[in-house]
Amino acid sequence: QIVGYTFSFTIRDSPTYFINVNSWGREEYIRSLSESFRVGDCVTIENPLIQSKEAEREEKFNPVTPSCYKLILSENHSVVRTFSCYEMDTKLLSLLHLPVKDPQDYYSLGDIIANGQSLDGRILNLLAAVMSVGEPKYFMTSDKRKGQRCEVKLYDETEMSFPIVCWDNESIQLAQSWIPRETVIFASDVRINFDKFRNCMTATVISKTIITTNPETAEANVLFSFIKESAQSGGLNDKMMQQSKDSVNLETIVDVYTVEQLKVKALQSDVKLEPIYGVIYGYISTLNIDDNASKVVRNRCSTCRFIVNEMSNTCTFCSDISSDLKSTFASFEILVDVTDHTGTLFSCYLSDCVAEEALGCTVQEFLTLAEDKKTALKWQLLLERSKIYFKVTLSPSWRTGMKVNVLSCKLADPIEAICFSLGQTKSD
Repeated sequence: QIVGYTFSFTIRDSPTYFINVNSWGREEYIRSLSESFRVGDCVTIENPLIQSKEAEREEKFNPVTPSCYKLILSENHSVVRTFSCYEMDTKLLSLLHLPVKDPQDYYSLGDIIANGQSLDGRILNLLAAVMSVGEPKYFMTSDKRKGQRCEVKLYDETEMSFPIVCWDNESIQLAQSWIPRETVIFASDVRINFDKFRNCMTATVISKTIITTNPETAEANVLFSFIKESAQSGGLNDKMMQQSKDSVNLETIVDVYTVEQLKVKALQSDVKLEPIYGVIYGYISTLNIDDNASKVVRNRCSTCRFIVNEMSNTCTFCSDISSDLKSTFASFEILVDVTDHTGTLFSCYLSDCVAEEALGCTVQEFLTLAEDKKTALKWQLLLERSKIYFKVTLSPSWRTGMKVNVLSCKLADPIEAICFSLGQTKSD
């Protein structure tokens, strides 16, 4: 049985014209071809076959092009050559920053959220800035094929955090080159979906998508100005703090676990792609907030929110911004242990506004408390039966193999406390 492999890409040589290229052949040929160049490289193609395209069928899975034709590469007759960086035509390089769609034809992130589920499944264009780029996650599918995934958070003037997900190697590599809060992208033909679990709208890079990094358009320039002004004023901070509170809808988290069940689920052999969200009826068994304030309160950069150097109180991440414009803010960063009748989760993060809500005081109020008041505050929460919402992500570098973030910690109501003491959950 002969198994054929395929590889498709899109080339462009002018502002107006671009065309899809398809190749088919042995695995060795296709793998070698696909690894010989990246998005943004300049190439010459020798001896391609020119064919009329069946637009309706082919453009369902490939980028929509203005050409009536497509190019077919043959292993025996066609050759693709890449230019060195010294041979590249500057006119071609300028095309990398020109969107393939009308630069005014896009949805703002706020428009997508406002339209909500009515856009579920729609293909549309985005113009947005990059807030953060996640690490690629690797997994094995049910039919033993290797897969990968990378989530990028976007923002613009209308919305401070919007996820776009990359599944293919090329878009993931491209995303890794983006600089948070400096890069703007125009993404044509991304798929919009409503994520029922996270209760939010998301975008996905698909085989039709073409991404233009740092587009040179009037619309992108407005967004670049917004990025710069936000960074210099630290204006993103308050919005991001609120966003961090609202990013996960606790009402959508209904799965109840014991500590033992959670450890089994999180650390079982097949790699988990998504974070695990759930509820534990347990108690905080370690909460050292009355020992040393520097261990529970850290300064973060108002521009990028990275923890700053404690000695110099400066952020090395935002080195290109004038030090006169930088500021820091105090934030809770508390490591707690969560325990129930089956075991303990060590070193869980209780941070930012979640910690403020759990403790019932702001960072500024906490720092003014005398030591005995901090101890009294600790015992209001320590060893009290609580309803604890959490998010778990696998982290091989973490001591326990997984990172636990507390999303909410409040005293459980009496019925929940009774269920907890009997070793039961609402899902039993």
